This record gives sequence, structure tokens and C-alpha cells, in this order.
Amino acid sequence: MNTRLRALFCDHLSIMRGKYLPGSKIGDGSTRFCRSNFGVHYDKDLLDAPGAMMMQGLPDMELHWEGELIRDSWDRATKIVIGDLYDTEGAPLEMCGRGALKRAVADWQARGQTPKIGIELEAFALVPDENNRLVPYDTPGAHVYGTGPFSDPLRFNDAIWEKADELGFRLDLITSEYDSPQFEYTLTFDEAVRAVDDIVLFRLMAREIALEHGIVLSFLPKPIAEAGGSGMHINFSFLDGDGGNALSAGPRGGPDHMNDLAKGCIAGLTHHHRGLAGLIAPTANSYQRLQPGSLSGFLCNWGGDHRNVTTRISTEGGAKARLEHRMADASSNPYVAVAAVLQAARLGVENGYALPPIETGDGFEKWDAKDSTAIDLKGAVADLKADSALQAAVGQLLCDNHIFMKEKEVKKTRDLEGDQLRDFYVWFI
Repeated sequence: MNTRLRALFCDHLSIMRGKYLPGSKIGDGSTRFCRSNFGVHYDKDLLDAPGAMMMQGLPDMELHWEGELIRDSWDRATKIVIGDLYDTEGAPLEMCGRGALKRAVADWQARGQTPKIGIELEAFALVPDENNRLVPYDTPGAHVYGTGPFSDPLRFNDAIWEKADELGFRLDLITSEYDSPQFEYTLTFDEAVRAVDDIVLFRLMAREIALEHGIVLSFLPKPIAEAGGSGMHINFSFLDGDGGNALSAGPRGGPDHMNDLAKGCIAGLTHHHRGLAGLIAPTANSYQRLQPGSLSGFLCNWGGDHRNVTTRISTEGGAKARLEHRMADASSNPYVAVAAVLQAARLGVENGYALPPIETGDGFEKWDAKDSTAIDLKGAVADLKADSALQAAVGQLLCDNHIFMKEKEVKKTRDLEGDQLRDFYVWFI
């Protein structure tokens, strides 16, 4: 087979959509898709969502990519690339998550600060049983921070690591998590768009390599009711005009050594806590994870080296100073999730929001936080709908489309329980 190109974008459901194209398309290029993809739901229901133009003839949109971003793929004789979406008049498509992230980066750069991002992904490994029902992968000796065959008897994570190395993904770690069979995957900090390009391609690669080993690797927030949840923690910092870390107040980190930029970012994230949930924890399954005492970003709070707060301040200072936002999960489009966190943080800095007191409770039995996310998707969507400032910052049409689709999702999932609810999503996330 001659070398081909796999051209991709991440859609409103966090599904990677794309085409295989001939090798002649390797280089700067474009291809067309139906714009009404933005009206398609997980169950393949086609809806007249804002911006999808279902009732206006289902017209085209164009995916544009830069040749310099084309990279080797894990598939034989295949190159792979992620692009940006445009309408047929050549204007950026507002529903494009990658475009929303680029706008967020530009908004920060206008302030003289360039975002850098590091993402931690968590996932559960599932396998089909004799009745083709998905059950947990058997890892009899697994434990938190486990490595080796007792944590992964089929060694599918070795295959992921080997291919990641070969393709230039800069892995910081793979390890087993507290619950079994759950794994964490972390990539190195990078410029925001490149970091998210890497994370969505790594996530796709990991799922496809796992499938070759008979594993359904699910980044769904709560695929096993009896186990913990899986998050997508968003770590961020900023380069200043001199190449230094703009969040740094010196060699020491933590709450006692925050500068005004860090305080403003945290104030923005707490101010927009409820609205953020509708964008970055956007499925019915997300609210099985977002619960009190679950280390998940449920409570509207912040703190130092404390895993039961939503915004955690690293104890590292200097070049490694950073903030960690712990609410998001990978059922969100990672571009949109990072854009939303960056925009909420920027709104806090620019609008001078008040910083609430630091959390002093343990987060399991006691907490100071007076507010939290909604308890279900219906409430979270309503909170996003009420947060006009966050919507405008992230992108109005993107949010209009998202709210419409999620209001439909509330109705589609309201009678689903247990494995039925999980299986509404599990093959896509």
C-alpha cells in the first residue's frame, strides 16, 4: 500500500472524525466534510443544532492542515495530521474546538503571556466477556503506582509506550491508578495547541493499540460504578516576554508564594466553577464521577498540595510553578476544555474577581466550600447557559451548539442506568 494521509479533527462529542486520503495530499492541504456533523449525536441521531445547518441543505465545511504538522502514524504506511475547520467562505468555523483554543491562546498572548499546558489522562481497561458484555480487565495484582505484569498482564501499555517513543510523543509517565484496572497517562508540558494536539492523538493511539490487544481502553469518567472516576487534569502556566514562568513568585511554590497572576487565575476558575462544568464535564456519566469526597473537582475551592480541591497549587516554584485544575474529564473535547479553563482564568485576572479563602477542610468529611458543580448534566448545562461571560469568551456559537446537544443528551440518557448509560458512550470515549 502506498503511503496515505489520515486527516482528523476532534468534534463536539470528543470523537475524532477524519478521512484517509491519498499520498498526494501530504503537505499543506484541505478536505471537505459535512458541516452537519455538528448535529450528530452519539446514537447517530441527526439534529438541527445551532451552526450545524441541517435544515439549510447540510452544506460543507473544510478541514485545513499545515504540512509541517503532518507526522508518522501508528498505522502502517500512514501519515497523520490534525487541522482547523473553516466554512466554505474561508472563515474559521466557530464550533471548531481547536480554533477556540487558538483564540484563548491569542487572548493571553495579547497580555504578553503564552500558555503552556500539561494534561494527565486517566482510563479504565475493559474486555468483553463470553456474552460480549464489557467487564473490567483482570489485573489480579494491581495496586496504585503499580508497574509490570501484575498490573498489566497483557502488557498493552508496553506496546503503547514503545509506539509513543517511536513517534515522538513525550511521555512523562504511565502507571496504574488507585482503582483497578485504571491507568494514568501524562505527557510533557508544551505550548498549548501542540500539547492538546499531542494528547488527542495519544488518546486515539492508546485506544487503537489497546483494541489490538483485546482491550477497550475507556477514558469515560465513570465506566465502572464500583470504582473511582477518571479525570483529565489540566495543568497550566505561562511564559512571559522574557521566556520566564509568569506564575512564578520565586524559587518556592504553594499558596504562600503566589503572585497576582496566580491569584487572579484561581479567582476566575472559582467564579466560573459552575459554568465550566457544563463544558468540561459534559456527559451524564460525568456526574457519577463529580461527587463530594471523590478527588474530582466537585467543590468550588482551591488549595495547595491537596488532591481534594478543584484548583491545586504546585509546591514547585520557579520554572515549574503551575496550577492544576482537576474538574475536567476526557468526555469533553480537550481543545474546548483547555480553552474554557484558560478563558475562565483570564476573566478572573482581567475582571479583578475576589479570591475566596483557601480550603482548610480535608475534603472527605469536612470542607469550607459553599458551592459545587451541579449534581447532574441537566443542572450543569443550565449553569453554563447562565454564564454569559464564559460563553462569550469561549465562543458563542460553539456554546450554543454544545448547550443544544447536551440538552438533547439529558433527555436521551434520563432513563438509562448502569451499563446502559455507560454503553451509550463507551465505544466513543
